[in-house]
Amino acid sequence: MAQWLLLWGALNAISLAGIAAVLKFLQVLARYWRTWVQMKSLPTVDEKPYPFLGHLLLLKPDPRDFFRQLTEQSEMYRSLPFFILWIGPMPMLIMYNTEVVEASLTNSKEIDKSHLYTFLEPWLGQGLLTSTGYKWRSRRKMLTPTFHFTILEDFLDVMNEQANVLVNKLKRHVDGEAFNCFIYITLCALDIICETAMGKNISAQSDGDSKYVRAVYRMTNMVYRRMKMPWLWFDFFYLMFKEGWEHKRTLQIVHNFTNNVINERATEIERAEECQNDEKDAAPSKKKCRTLLDLLLNVTDEEGRKLSHDDIREEVDTFMFEGHDTTAAAMNWALYLLGSYPEVQKKLDNELDEVFGQSDRPVTLEDLKKLKYLECVIKETLRLFPPVPYFARHLNEECKIAGHSIVKGSQLLVFLYALHRDPRHFPNPEEFQPERFLPENSVGRHTYAYVPFSAGLRNCIGQKFAIMEEKTVLSCILRHFWVECSQKREELGLMGDLILRPSNGIWIKLKRRNVREP
Repeated sequence: MAQWLLLWGALNAISLAGIAAVLKFLQVLARYWRTWVQMKSLPTVDEKPYPFLGHLLLLKPDPRDFFRQLTEQSEMYRSLPFFILWIGPMPMLIMYNTEVVEASLTNSKEIDKSHLYTFLEPWLGQGLLTSTGYKWRSRRKMLTPTFHFTILEDFLDVMNEQANVLVNKLKRHVDGEAFNCFIYITLCALDIICETAMGKNISAQSDGDSKYVRAVYRMTNMVYRRMKMPWLWFDFFYLMFKEGWEHKRTLQIVHNFTNNVINERATEIERAEECQNDEKDAAPSKKKCRTLLDLLLNVTDEEGRKLSHDDIREEVDTFMFEGHDTTAAAMNWALYLLGSYPEVQKKLDNELDEVFGQSDRPVTLEDLKKLKYLECVIKETLRLFPPVPYFARHLNEECKIAGHSIVKGSQLLVFLYALHRDPRHFPNPEEFQPERFLPENSVGRHTYAYVPFSAGLRNCIGQKFAIMEEKTVLSCILRHFWVECSQKREELGLMGDLILRPSNGIWIKLKRRNVREP
């Protein structure tokens, strides 16, 4: 009898679980159907979406083809305020209209990053890039002072040192054949962010095949692939694929590296404090450059609480992810454009002469302030080739966008590559014209026509750091070399994954600056 009762109880439990699962499925189905009915009449691409699959079967799987497809669609629908792509059951508004982008980015309630950013969380946790609500607001308030210009000044020595390492590596290509400069610049940026963020010199420029370097690049690629493939969104299914297990192993490499650096630096600081207490009368030692990690180890919130080890790792990993690929891409694109437009490079050459003469001394803060045309070059580069070609938000409540009702849960994707090519704000948008950003030519331009570092509450906290690094490294390169590039735009093979890259590389020739062509 007892056995029958147990069996009866088990059957009831299974039945209840089954009913709950069915009800949950019906609830999800009903929510999707409401979204489908309400959104299907909004502007979309010519190809109609399929129920549940959306436009997945129509999207190009290759990153180069997909980026070209998105670019062509945004140009085709330039007169519309936005258009919708269905990523499986999820509607995503592709936005490139200045007024629509402004309305979205200035909405203080809609600051949550897109659902797609959750695939960065295993790596970056709930750092500044991925967190939201109270945690994001309090963390942003805590970290903003660490990016004050007076603190960034401490990083200038590292930037100069690594820029000189890069120049010495590039010298072997002077008067030689065209070569792909992309990896050289990227490894330099990686050395800079590792040393300024963590105080760790990984010598990536000497050992570009290090385990950590490979792990960072592989993580970036896997995250982007997962974002585009809804069947990999669930962790359970992801681990059924070989890539899921590779993701797990790669994640361990990245986290182990960061954890070890944090532990080492925390121990160093503790020992230094003990020595300072024991040897108050000892001669002061040379001041060591503060790193972002040092600042994180000492920062406190409004209640005086310090960040935990996990909190610090989240932010350090976020700095590593956001702080090297983006600046590296920007510097590479700048060299490509300067090599393609010698008349612009000549103007910049004259500015470098005025500021530095024939000296190869380190760049100072005063120099950076004087390099105004170089700043215009960088800004115009970021307009044409924004390192982050798009970013996305999650809609927390139903709202109106350009007169259309958009349902809660929709994803908003700001397509910077198309936004920055609006001919209303940038005539002849494909031309490289740094003069657009001279003060007298910027008057009256819509604030949200150009947002390479995003805008509003969730603008990039590290934009001063990025501009400072790009100015330092580029000025160092261009004081030594004259750059030539004959690569056509269509030969670049633009690939807009998490970072806008040229799949075919950037091929340049170098001449010594004092023997260049006039």
